[in-house]
Amino acid sequence: MTITLITGANKGLGFETARRLIEAGHTVYVGARDAHRGEEAAARLGARFVRLDVTDEDSVKSAAEFLRADAGRLDVLINNAAIGGARKFGRIGEVTGADMMATFDTNVFGVVRVTHAFLPLLAASEAPVVVNVSSSLGSVAACTDPSRGEFQATALDYNSSKTALVMVTSQYAKALPTIRFNAVDPGFTPTDLNGHQGTQTLAEGTEIIVRMASIGADGPTGGFVDRNGPVVW
Repeated sequence: MTITLITGANKGLGFETARRLIEAGHTVYVGARDAHRGEEAAARLGARFVRLDVTDEDSVKSAAEFLRADAGRLDVLINNAAIGGARKFGRIGEVTGADMMATFDTNVFGVVRVTHAFLPLLAASEAPVVVNVSSSLGSVAACTDPSRGEFQATALDYNSSKTALVMVTSQYAKALPTIRFNAVDPGFTPTDLNGHQGTQTLAEGTEIIVRMASIGADGPTGGFVDRNGPVVW
């Protein structure tokens, strides 16, 4: 049985990823900071709930202790929790240091907090995998190419946080070769994060997350990919 933890799994991409992985035979732990929403989502899915606020060190440590006692290991960690940031799109001059810190605290530092806390449980797995959910808005190449839609989306805090996440993924992959670390771009998918805008379904958006969560010990590591292949960045 594959033991999987998904952060921010009470809705959107996280919820749909959980549903699909449960369907594939995983035992899924739904991580959410809101206990009521998390428990409700877990009940709907047939999953386990663990309270996990990625911005709270004590919450992350408690979640790791709970999983250690409940499962003894972790095979797949999906760092999905994220925020859209200050939403000052196109108004970069209005973005403050506080805005940047708040966005990075969830989208980057939160991933590091969770990964650090769960590394011992991942080490107990025979084929540990970490999937970090980034975005094509984290691709410098895409965001500086006038022919790409990403060129129009100027969000200093969100975009740069997703760029940083790709580098964080790369560094983990290089330093910890026994764990498969990859960043993924789900694509432009309607969720609460983007005001339910998008050009594809949740199923299409979760395709690459599910695929990379299922790669096993001989799978790729250190990549940034979407459902069509490598993402330029």
